[in-house]
Amino acid sequence: MVFQPWANARPRRQADSLQLALKIGTRDIKAADDKFRYRIIETPMNTTTMSKETNQTQPTKILYTAKTHTSGGRDGGAARSSDGHLDIKLSTPGTTGTGTNPEQLFAAGWSACFESAMGLAARKMKITLPPAAAIDAEVDLCTNSGGYFLQARLNVSLPGLEPAVAQALVDAADQTCPYSKATRGNIDVAINLV
Repeated sequence: MVFQPWANARPRRQADSLQLALKIGTRDIKAADDKFRYRIIETPMNTTTMSKETNQTQPTKILYTAKTHTSGGRDGGAARSSDGHLDIKLSTPGTTGTGTNPEQLFAAGWSACFESAMGLAARKMKITLPPAAAIDAEVDLCTNSGGYFLQARLNVSLPGLEPAVAQALVDAADQTCPYSKATRGNIDVAINLV
């Protein structure tokens, strides 16, 4: 039996608190930490994979699926979306290459999503998001003895809003933005109101 983490789980963060017991023959799984559930997946060649899922709410409707094709990786590669709206060259950060890099793409996507989440929060709070609202996102590609990892900062500008109102918008957006949810507990993030 092969143990395989589910795609959206972060076993490097959960491994210490998660204890499993597998009943031989019955394949019943017991987890000491109830944040996760497990499922058995039959795979080719008579092997079985157990995958870890979080117990987050499963989607009732998928609103959009982004599809891209990437070849060549970050060092001279290219990426193109299925609808043709994205067609880019890729380069390694810090090189003279002519393309962008995954960290820039992640920063742009997260900051755009976060600003939309602030707009949603503003509508719910019945306030107007300032037209000059902006986010400067910084995503660091880091390394240590454990390998590569990311850390990030979102520097949010909401000119003209009282600091308490601006902070309430940022806090609400942080709870609803899908990128914020995906990174929470997985990378170091600072969200600064500037």
